[in-house]
Amino acid sequence: MSTKKLKIVSIAAEVAPFSKTGGLADVAKSLPKALKRLGHEVMVITPLYGQIIDTKTHNLKLIYENVKVYLNSVDKVQINFWQGYLMRGLPIYFIENKKYFSAKKELYGSRRENVRFLVFNIAALKLISLLKYEADIVHCHDWHTGLIPYFLKTDFKYSETLHKTKTIFTIHNLAFQLGHDWWAVPAEKKDYGKNKIPHITDSDIENINFAKRAILSADIINTVSEQYREEIMTTNFGQDLQQILRNREDKLFGIVNGIDYATYNPQNDPGLFKNYDCNKINNKKLNKDHLQKLLKLKVDQELPVIALTSRVTFQKGFELILQILEPLLHLDIELVFMGDGDKEYINEIKKFAKRYPKKMAWLSFKENQKMETLLYAGADIFLLPSHHEPCGINQLIAMRYGCIPVVRRVGGLMDTVANYNPRTNRGNGFSFSSFNPYSLYATIIRALENYRYQTNWHKLIFRVMRESNSWEIPAKKYVALYRQAMKRHK
Repeated sequence: MSTKKLKIVSIAAEVAPFSKTGGLADVAKSLPKALKRLGHEVMVITPLYGQIIDTKTHNLKLIYENVKVYLNSVDKVQINFWQGYLMRGLPIYFIENKKYFSAKKELYGSRRENVRFLVFNIAALKLISLLKYEADIVHCHDWHTGLIPYFLKTDFKYSETLHKTKTIFTIHNLAFQLGHDWWAVPAEKKDYGKNKIPHITDSDIENINFAKRAILSADIINTVSEQYREEIMTTNFGQDLQQILRNREDKLFGIVNGIDYATYNPQNDPGLFKNYDCNKINNKKLNKDHLQKLLKLKVDQELPVIALTSRVTFQKGFELILQILEPLLHLDIELVFMGDGDKEYINEIKKFAKRYPKKMAWLSFKENQKMETLLYAGADIFLLPSHHEPCGINQLIAMRYGCIPVVRRVGGLMDTVANYNPRTNRGNGFSFSSFNPYSLYATIIRALENYRYQTNWHKLIFRVMRESNSWEIPAKKYVALYRQAMKRHK
């Protein structure tokens, strides 16, 4: 096996701790770090969201100013490039254009989203050329970076710096393919990935399908779990791209995400009331007491606390949750929700929280982000009954803190959560298959029944806390994929 040190560029629309709306930011931070620890040369590129990222707080240095970047023969923009560090020896570069990345406080939601990320894609390639960084691999994360593989096969094909570079495109969630809902694009306006990119003043640019072009152009495509890799080649999960994915099946792989064990560590997490590890599980109870007091719930160790931390969307199973909330709240349990998203769902959750103030609490993720790990430490059960789930990171974090997952058997949840069997003492959580409220309710009841047997429950906590879900193994799998991409001819 080759031991050559690789030169890798990782490109993503969000990178924690600088910018974050979801799990993509965690992956875009943690994977480059894991690759660096394996001895590879890595750099990261992301937009500079002016109203979110403070250049002084993060000690960013302006390295190129007012660089003219041509988007095509007519359109051009001026870009500033900044440099910071994710860790020692791992630079992160920021692309600044106030018009496209500093106009609002949110990362996304512009009516010209495709134009914004077209600018980002070309500016990222321009930066690599300016740095004369002869990358072996450009790793593109999700639709926001989808035109990079396309441009490396077209406009940048003969680039002095990039002509030997191979690309890998990671699908984090196939539902997101461009800056707007892919299904809202009229049939006659659909992008088939062959035509030239329109000028930025042409409204048709907002119909360009970044993800489709990446799938057609990348040397390697991967998803964030092995099960999701299988699912997206089917009509039910393929989001209208199943055929082109089946056509490129030999280039399509699945690698389950990891989590950063330095960031998520109950042994030294400053966000906890009392730190603990798998050998001091009783200290977890002190976090439960603290959480119950903090949220004005009934303080009672015997009451199982169920936590849910995710975006509040149909995808995450809220349609099912709302259908069983009433009977669920008649049980001897407590519920804690943390998340932002669909206003209708959130309003319904708030109504229940108002009716059952001693049994249920809802917290906005945006306003209470620092409390997230306290929820895992204080809760007994973690709930994620997703309709579809490419990987899911929260169930991995929950298990790291000894919070037992109840999930739907789909995508990455199927790859990471095995049904617990008390007779054999195997499994690490509770799962169900059919997307309906009865199956979800029955699985929660099964988890609650097992919770009553505290000796066995403690053994289950001990086992899930000892599982290895760090980035070390996934990072090695990515390196193997990179080497495979490098063997392929353009």
